[in-house]
Amino acid sequence: MHTAYQYKLRPKKEQIATIEMWLELLRRQYNYRLGERFSWWSESRCPVNACPLVMPIPQLRDNPNYYSQKKDLVNTKDKFPEYKLIHSQVLQDCIKRVKLAFDRWLKADKNGQKLGKPRFKGKGRYRSFTYPQIKLDCIEGNQINLPKIGKVKLIQHRPIPEGFIIKTVTISRKADGYYVTLSLEDKSVPALTFNVEPTLKNTLGIDMGLKEFLVTSEGESVPIPQYYRKSQKRLKTLQKRLSRKKKGSKRRLKAVKAVAKQHKKVADKRKDFHFKTANELLSKANVIAHENLYYYLYYHSSKSLDIFH
Repeated sequence: MHTAYQYKLRPKKEQIATIEMWLELLRRQYNYRLGERFSWWSESRCPVNACPLVMPIPQLRDNPNYYSQKKDLVNTKDKFPEYKLIHSQVLQDCIKRVKLAFDRWLKADKNGQKLGKPRFKGKGRYRSFTYPQIKLDCIEGNQINLPKIGKVKLIQHRPIPEGFIIKTVTISRKADGYYVTLSLEDKSVPALTFNVEPTLKNTLGIDMGLKEFLVTSEGESVPIPQYYRKSQKRLKTLQKRLSRKKKGSKRRLKAVKAVAKQHKKVADKRKDFHFKTANELLSKANVIAHENLYYYLYYHSSKSLDIFH
């Protein structure tokens, strides 16, 4: 069984500086490796005999895949010694993120759809890094020992379940601080699979709407909480303060953080509402039935095209 726990971090000033430096260097490495793939793709996406005569034939070179780019990290560390300060596996995970983003663009998913072209990360847009492997005893009391960063204070609001081991550790930066996400695994616990025979008694149908959040088959309705609408007055005040600040100043940076924190509050309220609503529905029935809007739209759009043909 796999699960994930997230805790708030309280790093020191020196540790914050290290985390921010890592994020900036990883952002540059991500953009460089993504640019390598784009360059290869633009030069080799058409056959040689189909290129125009006025265009010079580019020099053929190997496809920069995950293994070749990971191997090239040695040259990166020689040219830019600051990359030696980053944990080697964290740097390799950055290359893996480039591979996944590029593959999702070229290959279709299980529904036959392709995702958009991956974009370069602007300053401050690279917000997390991952340790693919870490020691099992990395948590000592109220601290977590992160390689090359040190022991960071951890607010462990709930204990890790017995028998679960830590597989990966992800450090992420959010509007209100830094968080650590622990990926946990316990092979002795089977995955949650339920073979429940749906009947009229143990099944509850729901219909998502615009006027109501959802309506159940029993006639009960859950209103939309409107967290964003309720926070618009506060957001308007914060955004006015932001518009008055001079670009590039420290006061503007503080105002940007205040707006981001307000948006995060709205997102946290929505997430909490979704979890509580799902828990309440599962306490009433064993099977929850809902319509598949994607299939409905795809089916009816294809039918309409057949009519036109």
